[in-house]
Amino acid sequence: MVDLKISLLGGTFREGQSTPLAFQVSAAMAFQEGCRKAHPVLLEPIMKAEVVVPEEFLGEVIGDLNARKGRIEQIQPKGKVSLIDAFVPLKEMFGYSTHLRSLSQGLGTFTMQFHQFDWIPDKKNKQ
Repeated sequence: MVDLKISLLGGTFREGQSTPLAFQVSAAMAFQEGCRKAHPVLLEPIMKAEVVVPEEFLGEVIGDLNARKGRIEQIQPKGKVSLIDAFVPLKEMFGYSTHLRSLSQGLGTFTMQFHQFDWIPDKKNKQ
């Protein structure tokens, strides 16, 4: 959880009933109720990927990035190769190195670095 602030506004102490375990259980119950009322969202890491691929494989690589829920930002021609800048969820990038080599006959390369966290849409609300 991020950006969480909790304020204790009041409480009582009763001899014999106010044990450390009672305070822990009370805090856990209050935390769970607060989480339900806050409508939390799940976040996932989004990576900035830079893919270098020969021109003849550009279409296949762009199609693959789109299938991985990537968002293509720009494509720059650099001689016989193209540089693709995209933002892709990290979970979609596992195994990408092998797949890129397969798509480009071993000629494509890529780098990626963390860009930001973004929320994952609630599957229940998708139609």
